[in-house]
Amino acid sequence: MPEVGFKKWIITITVIVASLLELIDTTIVNVALPDIQGNLGATLENVAWLTTGYAVANVIILPMSGWLGSKFGRKNYFLTSIIIFTIASFLCGNATGLDELILFRILQGFAGGGLLSTAQAILLETWPREDVGIATALFGLGAVVGPTVGPTIGGYILDISSWPWIFY
Repeated sequence: MPEVGFKKWIITITVIVASLLELIDTTIVNVALPDIQGNLGATLENVAWLTTGYAVANVIILPMSGWLGSKFGRKNYFLTSIIIFTIASFLCGNATGLDELILFRILQGFAGGGLLSTAQAILLETWPREDVGIATALFGLGAVVGPTVGPTIGGYILDISSWPWIFY
């Protein structure tokens, strides 16, 4: 049953902010690759696995997310995805080697993929059928803004700090 009033907007804002952070994270690391490469003494081919591993994990989990959301409940699956994504982000920022960092980015990709697909399902359940267009437009705004601002935010963080801080 669709939510009404204040609760509908709280759910919508929560879902969109969580999705926005996941989408920012897909591109924020790109500007840090040269710094990570130099800091960890890795090759460009090896560092590229930070973006590739994340994307592959994201793609693998997407088709399973519907089933996982149904099995464990969308809210539970969404919250678990947020928790795992947050822990993986923290672990990425604390990684001491490239292998660790790639592993944590893959974990982050799995959680992010679950988060993103479940967010859409939650929005569709939250909004009345006649207003679903508003919900999907709001979600679409976040989907466009996230990857667009990721490199800018990443560049700013690198200007004032070091690469681990892009994960916090």
